[in-house]
Amino acid sequence: MAHQADIGVFGGSGLYALLEKPKEVKIETPYGAPSDLVHIGAIAGRRVAFLPRHGRLHSLPPHMINYRANLWAMKSLGVTRIVGPCASGSLKPEVRPGHFVVCDQLVDRTNGRRDTFYDGPTTTHVSFAQPYCPQMRAAAVQVIRNAGIVVHEKGTVVTIQGPRFSTVAESRWYSSAGWHVINMTQYPEAYLARELEMCYVNISLITDYDVGLERDPDVEPVTHEAVIKVFNENNERIKRVLFELIALLPQERTCRCGSALEGARL
Repeated sequence: MAHQADIGVFGGSGLYALLEKPKEVKIETPYGAPSDLVHIGAIAGRRVAFLPRHGRLHSLPPHMINYRANLWAMKSLGVTRIVGPCASGSLKPEVRPGHFVVCDQLVDRTNGRRDTFYDGPTTTHVSFAQPYCPQMRAAAVQVIRNAGIVVHEKGTVVTIQGPRFSTVAESRWYSSAGWHVINMTQYPEAYLARELEMCYVNISLITDYDVGLERDPDVEPVTHEAVIKVFNENNERIKRVLFELIALLPQERTCRCGSALEGARL
């Protein structure tokens, strides 16, 4: 397939459209169909591919997303950088609804997800010590701060299997481990991008406190109305951040994401 895009964006919950008058492309991959048609268009003179990871009708729960097909589709379009915004819960009182977190670490608590392109016969061990692209993280932090949004420059996201939410005991366990954000889609999405030598940055949009924090005396119990309000506000703001981030990213990649396979094969 011809080179059609440089930067890819996965839309999370509530973010089902991004580009104006995009070209819709149906892509078939060796791993099956992606979550939806891929929308291709331009932002700030850059070719951008947009794909809602849950599908435009939110028909795919987190554990049913074909992550390998989604990442392969982006790679087949020529994408070298992926932005993965996602609605997330907070595990820390200081990480409040309405804040953004540009995560630098990830913990996987999922099970049974197809999480590698390398099932053999060539054994491939890709380093994932630093899950997120440092060049993209720095640019994201700068853009979010310039937008006047409270941003946490680092944070650990724990990815749970879903579709259920955590119990109070689980949530308190995650919080006591020092983790900051809870989500259902960051793994294996971020890792599969690394296997394909694409840069990946996460922007966690905090919509609520996770259940283990509700009894903290300094934290107000979350309400459905409050979640929906912050959710809608975040989606409008993330669109502005995405446009600015895409415009800011330099053409040249100075990170090591593009050479992730060097030394990874036995």
